[in-house]
Amino acid sequence: MGLELVSFAICPFVQRAVIALKEKRVDFDITYIDLDNPPDWFKEISPFGKVPLLRIGDEVLFESAIINEYLDEVYPPVLHPEDPLERAKHRGWIEFGSNLLFDQFKAMMAKDEDSFQQQCEVLGGSFARLDPVISGGPYFMGERFSLLDTAYAPFFMRFEILKKHHEALEDLMPTRLSQWGQALLDRDSVKASVVDDFEQRFVAFGKSKGSFILAKA
Repeated sequence: MGLELVSFAICPFVQRAVIALKEKRVDFDITYIDLDNPPDWFKEISPFGKVPLLRIGDEVLFESAIINEYLDEVYPPVLHPEDPLERAKHRGWIEFGSNLLFDQFKAMMAKDEDSFQQQCEVLGGSFARLDPVISGGPYFMGERFSLLDTAYAPFFMRFEILKKHHEALEDLMPTRLSQWGQALLDRDSVKASVVDDFEQRFVAFGKSKGSFILAKA
């Protein structure tokens, strides 16, 4: 059965699934929609009205974590740890990464300096919680790239763009997290997981929504 990923071009959660698919070298099609004006067929098959969706023949999966779990069970190589306890811990930190993406979005969407700084404090607190649990690198588990890494790569890609618009962000992230992020951004599957003009689209989206940090440029 063919795979079709339904996407919004700058969605970080879709990007997680694209990275996993590319790591596994699975052929798939990708369909981009406008979430502000979604087609009727999308409304019919998306329970939450969100992307990503993975269409597998006549079946539909939703939610990025569930999609990636399915892909990891069906297509080699297995990216999750073999040990059940480690696998469960990774699932917990993947959820942490989802919250981190939402906090990053709030920072990007802040309408003024005070709101932006408040969100930066939230991000800084999350960084302090995450930093002690990562390995010595280059990836979360060390030398092995895992499903958890696919969950954080979209965050680091967007953080690199936001740093260009506010220099203070450079000092917000601990060194080990920065090194992990760079290792992820250097990986071929991550580089190929977004559209060619991703940065321009990402910045344009933020500006259109009144982002304080992106409107400065």
